[in-house]
Amino acid sequence: MERAVGGEQYKFAVTPNHWLDGAKRYSTPHLDARPDATDISLVVIHAISLPPGEFGAGLVPLFFRGKLDVHRHPALADLEGVRVSSHLFIDRDGAVAQFVPFHLRAWHAGVSSHCGRANCNDYSVGIELEGTDDAPYTNAQYERLAAVLDALLRRYPALSQERIVGHADIAPGRKTDPGPCFDWPRLRRSLAGAPAGA
Repeated sequence: MERAVGGEQYKFAVTPNHWLDGAKRYSTPHLDARPDATDISLVVIHAISLPPGEFGAGLVPLFFRGKLDVHRHPALADLEGVRVSSHLFIDRDGAVAQFVPFHLRAWHAGVSSHCGRANCNDYSVGIELEGTDDAPYTNAQYERLAAVLDALLRRYPALSQERIVGHADIAPGRKTDPGPCFDWPRLRRSLAGAPAGA
């Protein structure tokens, strides 16, 4: 599905080797095989900013690639030795980066459960938005996220609009993202015409 941001038309599609065509690609050591490479049945929306509460520093891609210098800012010290990744990252301007192909497991959910099934990393796609719990997300982020989700819904039949959740939904009490400022009704409306696992 084509969507417009600032008058610009763009379209995403998932390639046969499970990369998002149109996203910038990075490599990361923080991935491994899913128990079942065909089991892609959940999307988890997250929020991240590095340093916390600051946008545009370019540190999130470094973190997901295991290349973050935690000594460059005091607030990063707790991340030393942390090995995390996500399939996708959408920054404040709507630029989309991919770190892990969708048929492999990214390390984004941690201890988690959805509908009684544990270990959400095994069967989910993780999408990180540059943001915090207490700041609104940008129009560009919502537009790009909707376009990405359109592509995922078209490609993976076990996905549906009902199986798009927040990190807080799969790790309640432990995680709060994408937070109360995330406009779920807006996202649902933007997906109203998208296929449900077609």
